[in-house]
Amino acid sequence: MTPAQVSLLITLVVLLAAALVAEGAWLWWRDTIAPRRREAQRLRRLAGPGEADAQRGLTREIRQVDGRFGPIVADLDRRLLQAGMTMAGTTLLAGMAGGVVGLLLLLPLLFGYVDRLGSPSVLLLTLLVAVAAAVVLPLMFIDQRGARRLRQLEEQFPLALDIFIRGLRAGHPVSRSLELLIREMADPIASEFEQVVAQVNYGWDLRQALEALGERVQTQDVRMFVVSMAIQAETGGSLAEVLDGLTKVIRDRASMKLKVRALASEGKMTAGVLSGVPVLTFLAVFALNPAFYLDVADDPAFLPSVIALLSLYLTGVYSIRRMINLKI
Repeated sequence: MTPAQVSLLITLVVLLAAALVAEGAWLWWRDTIAPRRREAQRLRRLAGPGEADAQRGLTREIRQVDGRFGPIVADLDRRLLQAGMTMAGTTLLAGMAGGVVGLLLLLPLLFGYVDRLGSPSVLLLTLLVAVAAAVVLPLMFIDQRGARRLRQLEEQFPLALDIFIRGLRAGHPVSRSLELLIREMADPIASEFEQVVAQVNYGWDLRQALEALGERVQTQDVRMFVVSMAIQAETGGSLAEVLDGLTKVIRDRASMKLKVRALASEGKMTAGVLSGVPVLTFLAVFALNPAFYLDVADDPAFLPSVIALLSLYLTGVYSIRRMINLKI
């Protein structure tokens, strides 16, 4: 075998070994660590919601941010709540801003092009790298985690309603039936209804707490549940019968959504790849070989080309998101 073939064989063996080690670590975490964490969370839930956690949740619900960055913070809060993360939107915004500023200062020092910062193209390139690393990648991670969590919640919701209905038919009040739901179900739906119970215990009206749940989750199933609870509270009647009919509707919708999701899975995978790969490729090339960009940064066509590429990228991402965002 030639030296080149030997080198290629060694590289393939190393990559295969790394893949096997990564898979082994994942399987160990899934079979050993994850069950212990779920058991610990369940024991904490059985002990009841902690006062500090409940107060933190109430604070996040009622906090309003005024000023120029109010809508941005509200959007970040919504994403973090849907992802099940305890970080506040203001903290995330400050962290992203600090990350951008820190990378703007560190990148020229790390890659040795401080003397070229007088060029607008080099400054724009550095800013793009900083924004991609400190803003785009964290938001993509949060959105992916939030989408996965909402899918899990939608899958759990019909069963949670069944448990809630059984509690009502057994003669329990609404609050006790919600506590029964929390005991029987796993996260993420248990933690969401745990927040509802904590808010009611701290003086919120049940309708207000359920509306806050709808704002956090923002799925059609939960909104129908909140509306059904509100209508029943005003008109009276058997809440169990109302929710029993709602459960049938939700299960029919879930069946239809699974079919639509299967048909749209290829488009969603394409959207994820086309949205994430360009950003990752740009960061990887800059980290491994910054001269690839810096050597042509002073070319007159560089700045217009970057603006055109950014416009095309954003337009493509927006168009793909619109095409795969199917409403059922």
